[in-house]
Amino acid sequence: MADTQVADTPVDYKRAAKAERHAVRLARAIGSFAKEHGGAEGQVAYIGQKGARIVLVGEDGGWGDLVAPSHAVALSAVAKSGITLHEDFDGEFAAKVRTGPYEWSRMAGIQLGGPKNS
Repeated sequence: MADTQVADTPVDYKRAAKAERHAVRLARAIGSFAKEHGGAEGQVAYIGQKGARIVLVGEDGGWGDLVAPSHAVALSAVAKSGITLHEDFDGEFAAKVRTGPYEWSRMAGIQLGGPKNS
């Protein structure tokens, strides 16, 4: 019997191409963030079926996040952007985040039962 090889289907190529385009777009966004904040570092966290969250922290303490459709796309985007990737969001990396009044009011509102209407 001859060995048979299963060829990749056109659907597989389309999915791979779509994932690559998405990673490139995310890498551009990461690069823009890094440029705006004097550099950046990141961490990728799995968020279930929705994909993966890329948390970015700028050298100036500014922060933001992006959502990728999969963990693999998130890792590819981070690699393409060239930023430092952390395994966890703790320690020195987390200490770089600078929060403002908005974040503090949101955190306090959540702890106290939600925002109060005046």
